[in-house]
Amino acid sequence: MISSRWGYILDKPLASIARRIKVSPNLLSASGFVITVAAASLIPYSLVAGGILVTIGGCFDVLDGVVARVNGKTSKFGAFLDSVLDRFSDAFIFFAIALYFHMAEDDLNALAAIFGLFGAFGVSYARAKAEGLGYECRVGLMERPERIILLASGCIINILLVPALWIVMFGSYITIVQRILHVRKSVAGSA
Repeated sequence: MISSRWGYILDKPLASIARRIKVSPNLLSASGFVITVAAASLIPYSLVAGGILVTIGGCFDVLDGVVARVNGKTSKFGAFLDSVLDRFSDAFIFFAIALYFHMAEDDLNALAAIFGLFGAFGVSYARAKAEGLGYECRVGLMERPERIILLASGCIINILLVPALWIVMFGSYITIVQRILHVRKSVAGSA
């Protein structure tokens, strides 16, 4: 929802900063991934520290695209690399949250994190498959920016983690259904 409505809204405000960044957008993507892995290793032991690092990793995820577009360095490989690293980042975050709840002997919320991961992958796969078939598919309630914002906020403000996790989980499955219906409508309209 955020990326489909405001996908490139930060390009203009961050353009002057992006022009000064001389590193490759792919290096920024990889750096964001490494930060997210570090965040995931902290989450089971310190939600706040992990949540802060997830937020920083998310900033790199925004910045890599801005730097690529502003500096004319967009590439198909860069988009591919960013997407693959985003999936692994999601997996590490959800696994870390599941481990946090498992260590707290809260298996219901640990399972919610696992099912949230399945839902996140389903959202991404639905878009990738639709686009592979030639259909635009940037619709839905729970895209990656919403997931990261909710989960990072939940880690930083501990009492919000459980509701954020369940919202992400259910929102992801709603988004999958929204994408299926969208592609069905697109296919029917092009027939």
